[in-house]
Amino acid sequence: MGTITLITGGARSGKSMLALKLALPYQRKFFVATGEALDDEMTARIEFHRTTRPQDFQTVEAPVNVVAALEKLGKSADLVVLDCLTLWVSNLMQRHVSDDGPVLEEADQLASALMNAPFACIVVTDEVGSGIVPTDHAESRRFRDLLGWTNQKIATVADQVLLMVAGYPLKVK
Repeated sequence: MGTITLITGGARSGKSMLALKLALPYQRKFFVATGEALDDEMTARIEFHRTTRPQDFQTVEAPVNVVAALEKLGKSADLVVLDCLTLWVSNLMQRHVSDDGPVLEEADQLASALMNAPFACIVVTDEVGSGIVPTDHAESRRFRDLLGWTNQKIATVADQVLLMVAGYPLKVK
C-alpha cells in the first residue's frame, strides 16, 4: 500500500505546485485531472495546469470516474496526483442534482481505493468551509457541505494532511 497525502487550502494557495514538488522523487507518475472545460475561463485554467505540469507525468482525464481511473492504474504507477476533489465533487453534484447519497458513496469508495492503492497518492482539494455560510443559495451550502464531508473522509485515511497558506504548507496530520 502506498502513502496518502491530502493537500488542502484556499484558491491559489499553492496546493497544486506543492503536489508537483512532492512528486519529484517518483519515477512513474500519473496526474488524474477532474476539471472539465465547460467554458473559456475553465479552459484557460486547465491549459495553465497542463503547461506548468512537468513532462514526466502521464495525464488521465477523469472528471467523474476517479475510482475507476485509480483502479485501472494498478501497478503501473509509483505515484498518482489527484487534482482535485473540489471539481470532482462539483461534477458529481451535476449528475446527482438533488441526492447527496451517491456523492457521499463515491467519496467512501474513493477513500477505500486510496487506502488499497499500490502507489503513493497526493490528493488536492480546496478548503471552502472557512468563510461565511452562504444564506442566499442552497446549492452553495450543499457544495460546501459535500466537499467538507468528502475532505474529512479522505483526511481520515490520509497519512499526512497539509494546509497551504500563502504558498506555505502547515502540517495538520
